[in-house]
Amino acid sequence: MTGDDWVLHVDMDQFIAAVEILRRPELAGRPVIVGGRGDPTERAVVSTASYEARAYGIRSGMPLKIAARKAPDDAVFLPVDRAAYDAASHDVMAALRSLPDVVLEVLGWDECFLGAHTADPESVARDAQAAVWDATRLHCTVGIGDNKVRAKIATEFGKPRGVYRLTADNWFEVMGERPTRSLWGVGSRVEKRLAARGIHTVRALAAADPQELVAEFGPRMGVWYHELGRGIGPRAVDDSPWVARGHSRETTYQRNLVTREEVREAVRELAVQAAADCAAEDRPVTRVHVKVRYAPFETRTLGRKLPAPTRRTEDIVAAALELCDRLEDREIRLLGVRAEMAMPEGGDPAERTPVRGRL
Repeated sequence: MTGDDWVLHVDMDQFIAAVEILRRPELAGRPVIVGGRGDPTERAVVSTASYEARAYGIRSGMPLKIAARKAPDDAVFLPVDRAAYDAASHDVMAALRSLPDVVLEVLGWDECFLGAHTADPESVARDAQAAVWDATRLHCTVGIGDNKVRAKIATEFGKPRGVYRLTADNWFEVMGERPTRSLWGVGSRVEKRLAARGIHTVRALAAADPQELVAEFGPRMGVWYHELGRGIGPRAVDDSPWVARGHSRETTYQRNLVTREEVREAVRELAVQAAADCAAEDRPVTRVHVKVRYAPFETRTLGRKLPAPTRRTEDIVAAALELCDRLEDREIRLLGVRAEMAMPEGGDPAERTPVRGRL
């Protein structure tokens, strides 16, 4: 078969909102915000917002109370229904797996990579969109790249319902003057650290001294960010199953936790839940992290390596409580506990990028 190896990134358009609108067609065209229990007076964050809601500045991760202040009178708030999104995601991935001569690597509920050897990647992209639509009546956007980084970023230029190609040939033309935040894996904190070194654009990141980046971010991530500026990234699409690194449990409390006793009890409960999740995989825990969000909205994470891998719930709880004792004496609105596990025998069948996904 003639052609080249291509990576396609398939990203469902406003996935959660689209699933809800599919179930409630009367909501089409209205601002739809999904999050928490659907009550904007409670503490929870937006899971997704329809395009109509995004026009008012409402975004995923935004507290529902802020979304409610921004939303127009005809906005609809709905509770999260994970079972419905799981079912829709299953149907989407099944439709994509049915395409001939493609390899599918799932990234999450609403996105995946497709690997294809073809002379016409746009045709494969359109076939993917048609297969998803026929199976689910949901729309998706497809980014085409000569590696995963470019395919992932290309999707943003194709939304909604479009197809966009981003390769080495047009990388700097499209991305060169854009801020570093526009790159996959560069968040606000990394953007600020780069800016402190005078690096504000993708082109500037590409031209930066790699050793300067290594000094700032370490040998692994420093090299990764330098390559990211040039659009360099992994090419292989691998359908081997994802091997979980750990399990997390977290809760946003409707009333701030104010006493040391209630904070410790909350951490204990979350640690027991995370330990049970790891026990279900029969894998020992090697590290424990505690996440805290102080009032009004300041987030910190503490972690520690365990003296030895353990399957004992009491050891995981003890480590979490030790970290809990290092928390500041302030009101707390969210707590989380993450237990990281040892890799199974034989390890992960595929290497992973420093950001997410396989190398």
